[in-house]
Amino acid sequence: MRFTKMHGAGNDFVVLDRRDGSPLPPRHELAHMADRHTGIGCDQLMILTPAQRPGSVAGYRIVNQDGSDAGQCGNGARCLAAWLHRDGALQREGVLDSPAGPVFARVLDEGFEVSLSAPRFDAPSIPMTGVSSDESGHRLRVGDCDVRFGAVSMGNPHVVIEVDEITAAPVELAATLQSHPAFPGGCNVGFVQRVTRAHLRLRVIERGVGETLACGSGACAAHAWLHHQGRVDEHTAIDLPGGRLGATWAGGREEPVRLSGPATFVFEGTWNS
Repeated sequence: MRFTKMHGAGNDFVVLDRRDGSPLPPRHELAHMADRHTGIGCDQLMILTPAQRPGSVAGYRIVNQDGSDAGQCGNGARCLAAWLHRDGALQREGVLDSPAGPVFARVLDEGFEVSLSAPRFDAPSIPMTGVSSDESGHRLRVGDCDVRFGAVSMGNPHVVIEVDEITAAPVELAATLQSHPAFPGGCNVGFVQRVTRAHLRLRVIERGVGETLACGSGACAAHAWLHHQGRVDEHTAIDLPGGRLGATWAGGREEPVRLSGPATFVFEGTWNS
């Protein structure tokens, strides 16, 4: 089984081409491939599938490190755009069919851009239940702490916690939040520091993976939440441990969030199951 190892700002993926409709390996083998000690190693597997909608270039599935499915992955989508561009299937732009709906992909002079879904802030869309909320956000008792946060669906659920200094972020809260009954589907947890109205710093702990060097949908969620609160501009540069991404959102209810940044080929090989 041929594979390609890629990364977007350190968020790394194994890309499998299943556009011919051939069956996937069982989940335990996908998790074995993702293992960093006994497999290839990655945050997620990005699996190209046949297009579902007329005019789309391809579809894709996302499988986390632990073998579970994910609803969206912005950096992974950008890496797929780079893979399909190299393959000749994507020219300057095109549509990919993601688990969360259509994703518009575009080749930039430097890097690749994808338009993810419009952000959703209502509790049922996330989904989230049983939290205290007002116009400034949400509040939840976690152990001895009252945690204040934003919540955003980018096709997958995100909790956004603003901190004064990213290096001192209370990342130990993430595991408790991810298993909290308030989030029946789990959640990704992002800790964001607002440097200026156009510059953010971010760390993300992803469900089914752990802390990653970058998270594209997490960057979009942090940007969208702070823009929704009137605290950042339409475009921000977002620094993550693995590099810089760009997020743009005009603020409209049906306006997608655009994510830009690098997509890098690392190596290719054959997996022997």
